[in-house]
Amino acid sequence: MMKKPIVMLALMLSMGVFFTSCRDTAKENETEDMEMSDDMEMSDDMDDMNDDNNGVGNDIEEAANDVGDAVENAANETGDAVENAANEVEDEVENNDDY
Repeated sequence: MMKKPIVMLALMLSMGVFFTSCRDTAKENETEDMEMSDDMEMSDDMDDMNDDNNGVGNDIEEAANDVGDAVENAANETGDAVENAANEVEDEVENNDDY
C-alpha cells in the first residue's frame, strides 16, 4: 500500500525536474539565438556601412570628374571668346568691320 504513493511522488518529482530543466535549456538556447542574431545584425549593419562608404567614395570621385570637365569646358569657352574678341579688334583696326 505504501508503494503506490511513493512511486507517484517519485514520478511527480522526476516530471517536475524534467520540465524545469527543459525550460532552462530552452531559455539558454533562446539567449544564444538572440546573441547570434545580434551578431548577424551587426555584421549586416557593418556590410551596409561599407557599401554606403563605397558609394560615397564613388560619388565623390564622380563629382570631382564632373568639376574637372566643367573647368575644362569653361577654359575652352573662355579661349574661344578671347580669340573671337581678338578677331573683332583686328577687323576694327583694319576697317574690315561689318558695321
